[in-house]
Amino acid sequence: MSEKKGRPTPKRKEAEKERVLKRLAPAATKEAKKLQKKQSRIARGAQREAYMRGEESALPPRDRGPIRKFVRDYVDARRSIGEFFLPVIVLVLFMTIVPVIQVQLAAIILMYSILGLSFIDGFYLSRKIKREVAKRFPGENLKGVGMYGWLRSTQIRRLRAPLPRVTRGTKL
Repeated sequence: MSEKKGRPTPKRKEAEKERVLKRLAPAATKEAKKLQKKQSRIARGAQREAYMRGEESALPPRDRGPIRKFVRDYVDARRSIGEFFLPVIVLVLFMTIVPVIQVQLAAIILMYSILGLSFIDGFYLSRKIKREVAKRFPGENLKGVGMYGWLRSTQIRRLRAPLPRVTRGTKL
């Protein structure tokens, strides 16, 4: 047995009127969608600006807290070999195009030496950061703090997010 629909069949005039209204409704919806897109774009821009400034509420969980803030400032206050790795790799790329075997060999040696020095610098930086954090924040969990600092030190300073708040050479 089939269930009844619970209402009378609409007259043709009413059905046509409903169809016309359904066709007109998307125009209003398109305008609403455009407005919503514009508002969300503005909100995302404001959120990104707050993130780049380092506001605690805008930071993802991995960057939150006084310890991570200290690590960012500690890394940003010094120069590291890791931040020059990417520009050196670009230089190496151009050097390998040169058809002179000595230049190509020098490029490979340069690349591996910068990579090795970057790892060594990162290892010592990680140890320094852990020691300094343990001294300034006694009893706090140090898990991931050294790696967080080392990875930040390998980024080009101008491309770091959140942006550096301290100048190089600042004593913390």
